[in-house]
Amino acid sequence: MREKLLKVSDLVVHYELENEVVEAVNGVSFEMDRGETLGIVGETGAGKTTLALSIMRLVPEPPGRVVQGTVALDGENVLSMAKREIRQIRGKKVSMIFQDPMTSLNPVQTVGNQIMEVIKLHENCSAAEAVIRATEMLERVGIPGERFNEYPHQFSGGMRQRVVIAIALACSPELLIADEPTTALDVTIQAQILDMMRRLKDDLNTSMIMITHDLGVVAETCDKVAIMYAGELVEYGTVEQIFHRPKHPYTVGLFRSLPSLDKDVDRLQPIPGLMPDPTKLPNHCSFYDRCEEACDDCLQREPPVVEPEPGHTVRCCRCSGGERREAME
Repeated sequence: MREKLLKVSDLVVHYELENEVVEAVNGVSFEMDRGETLGIVGETGAGKTTLALSIMRLVPEPPGRVVQGTVALDGENVLSMAKREIRQIRGKKVSMIFQDPMTSLNPVQTVGNQIMEVIKLHENCSAAEAVIRATEMLERVGIPGERFNEYPHQFSGGMRQRVVIAIALACSPELLIADEPTTALDVTIQAQILDMMRRLKDDLNTSMIMITHDLGVVAETCDKVAIMYAGELVEYGTVEQIFHRPKHPYTVGLFRSLPSLDKDVDRLQPIPGLMPDPTKLPNHCSFYDRCEEACDDCLQREPPVVEPEPGHTVRCCRCSGGERREAME
């Protein structure tokens, strides 16, 4: 049995504005083993980034508020830690790669100093040793050590993302959260960055949460997949279960909207409609208005979480009892 590293239980996060409440994350629960990679997939506004920020305890307060739930990292609830304690584990035990490297980096500090900062904060070493380690980390992500004293604006987008990855991995964290780390990069650089992240993850024995819109990235990178919709995990399982035996209509819709080399079709099948307003979420299934298989039962209650096979969970009224047809037929 692999050892559990992260356990998120019934997490609810709201953004409480003056006249409305944005229900960003609604009752999310999942577990991660050490050395595992979890892909979180969903549309923009599904709550993926808020979930990641909650794990790091970086949800801005106010307007953000964790209404309920726990985030247990190595058995300790991150949400109940004092600010001093949480600062000690950020960068050391858990790190995050943010979407835009240019806004993540300090424009008036050299990239070398920014890598050194996290090393000096968490490791008991001299300034000279921190310089050596920061230079080694730069080279490890494919940037020559002689660029240590250059500034972020002197690097390309792909190089800046490598610097951000070097900062995140400088202290060999147990958990790395990557929030759409390749969104702003072209396809060739994307492939290089993802390959580098996989290699470094294996070298450092780091677990990883990969937040992305790209199911191809998930297939190449992840062990397990969580599908998010309107702040909920609607389906969760291994890559094989989700890709070969998807059960939730939303997951099926995501796959149908992808181009395929095996099928000759004139047009792709997009999911009709839009995600519901997070300030006015319904009391029934949030996917009801867009679902081809919706029934009266879907309007009567919140969908239950069922387990059609071990380790594979689905939040859907039509999936109870394993009655749904195989979605990819």
